[in-house]
Amino acid sequence: MAGGPTGAGTTLKRLARLASAAVAAQAIVTFARLVTAVRAVWQGADLSGVQRVYFANHASHGDFILIWTVLPKRLRRRTRPVAGADYWLKTRARAFIGRDVFRAILIERDPERRQEDPVQQMARALDERASLILFPEGTRNTGDEPLLPFRTGLYHLAKARPDVELVPVWIANLNRVMPKGEVLPVPLLCTVTFGAPLHIAASEDKDAFLARTRAALLALAPNGRRP
Repeated sequence: MAGGPTGAGTTLKRLARLASAAVAAQAIVTFARLVTAVRAVWQGADLSGVQRVYFANHASHGDFILIWTVLPKRLRRRTRPVAGADYWLKTRARAFIGRDVFRAILIERDPERRQEDPVQQMARALDERASLILFPEGTRNTGDEPLLPFRTGLYHLAKARPDVELVPVWIANLNRVMPKGEVLPVPLLCTVTFGAPLHIAASEDKDAFLARTRAALLALAPNGRRP
């Protein structure tokens, strides 16, 4: 019986943390909608509950928040962003948002400090029936090119779980809402455009696959402009 009170206390703490995460999630969604008036454009994918990897252009730390915000609640619950551990574990507040609110898959980007293969981390989440939000450029694009070359993670994940739909997603305007160095966001309209789902072909090599998926994402950009 000695463990009873301690166990009850642990359960209460866990429930309180879950409740706090739910409140924070709703607050983040509301704030994102107020500041960006974000609108989803479903050009090729539908709103079915099919398991997916949403792969998107990356220009802001808020990118996955916008994708997460425009998903219907039933899809949002099962969709987890893939994000850099160095950024999301830097402070207690970020760690709470990353781990508890978004249930992000946190990737150690420094190979010297990495203890687990990132592709295995993502594949395990897919095996647990989650959908993912992934940024195949691997870092934020702060230059003038509309899209950086893709790193190989999307290819290896597609090879590991070929039945999962790969959905390109173009985020427009978010980098203008929060320009680099600014403290307060600038109210602007943002769109999140979902393209047609893709799968890796049985005989498709890495370079061909990455070129095809990058072209599919770039095709969603408004007039090929910067996000």
